[in-house]
Amino acid sequence: MKRWVKMIRFIGGLCLVTLLGIAYVSYLCHNSLCLAPEHSSLSPRYSVSSSSSSSRSEILSTPASLVKLIGGFPSKVNIESVAFQEAYNMGFDITSRDVIVFLHIQKTGGTTFGRHLVRDLNLENPCNCPRKRKRCDCFRPNTVNEQWLFSRYSTGWKCGLHADWTELTDCVEGALDEYEGTSRKRRYFFITVLRDPIHRYLSEFRHVQRGATWKSARHWCGGQEFTSLPHCYKGSNWTGVELDEFMNCSYNLAHNRQTRMLADLTLAGCYTGYNTTADQLERDKILLQSAKQNLASMAYFGLTEEQATSQYIFERTFHLDFANPFDQANATLSAQAIAELTPVQIERVRQLNSLDNELLEFARQLLHERFKMLKRRDPHFRRNWLRVIHPHNTSFHHAYSLLDG
Repeated sequence: MKRWVKMIRFIGGLCLVTLLGIAYVSYLCHNSLCLAPEHSSLSPRYSVSSSSSSSRSEILSTPASLVKLIGGFPSKVNIESVAFQEAYNMGFDITSRDVIVFLHIQKTGGTTFGRHLVRDLNLENPCNCPRKRKRCDCFRPNTVNEQWLFSRYSTGWKCGLHADWTELTDCVEGALDEYEGTSRKRRYFFITVLRDPIHRYLSEFRHVQRGATWKSARHWCGGQEFTSLPHCYKGSNWTGVELDEFMNCSYNLAHNRQTRMLADLTLAGCYTGYNTTADQLERDKILLQSAKQNLASMAYFGLTEEQATSQYIFERTFHLDFANPFDQANATLSAQAIAELTPVQIERVRQLNSLDNELLEFARQLLHERFKMLKRRDPHFRRNWLRVIHPHNTSFHHAYSLLDG
């Protein structure tokens, strides 16, 4: 009898220790300490060009196909993503299985760029944009429902309002399968636009001040939707908010928005323990590194402050031309808004967007590298560049067409 009692106690003790261990590990992962594994399975299909920049040299390869389980959140990304070099070498085949996916970050000029994509590309079969309808039909030639463009103004927000990299890579293929009524593998050309972080942040602040909320954003990550993220305001919106109040909300997703939207959030436990001070430095490091890697892996990105360069890079990468040029927006309004801030407020905005600042510096260097490479390989660079910066000067174009001829 005593022997059975000892055995029961022993088994009970083991169960108790096991339960305590599981609870402890779950607690750590809940607080985002179970972050990225030491060895992640990255496909070496795409490599990032080397640079003297230390941050550039840290980015070793770009994932084309990932299957991972990090921080308790599974993320199964198994799509074929085309990087810049391959896009340039092979071009974009609108008649086959190629799809441009526009990752639209708030207040970066993405609305204007999105309209360029559906209205201004010189195509044999341009998008059909009916009057009084926001969206256009961008179907492949000789098809009735196969989309070559996944964006706000073509398919709509099928992966959620302003879907980020984590949401898009997890959703886009299934969304297109559902839309087209067939399951097929496609090649995805991810593109985006970035903006100076201070100007973008202040633009978002003014937008929220006027009543914007983006409440319907899904925040999908690791196979689940995070619906319980706290709001910075009470009521239906944050109309009339002052800048200091806007900045003081620690869980305001406007802070470092560009980095967060370009990073693989599963590497940092998705939104679990978001913005907790205990692990924020480690989380920031992981998100910034991931954002840089994903940006470098994209087929294309542009900068709001460098419209002509961005247009030229797009046209030469995709071997497609725009009928109307990208307009360089006047920065007077943004400059005036910054001039109205105190030095303390400007510094606070800069601190809150320090990751975005570093990401933009990386992007600017990479953009200029791509421009130099394309310029060097373009036998008609002067003609193509003049067409971008002087689109309506026919004498320039005629002269250089004679020289080329």
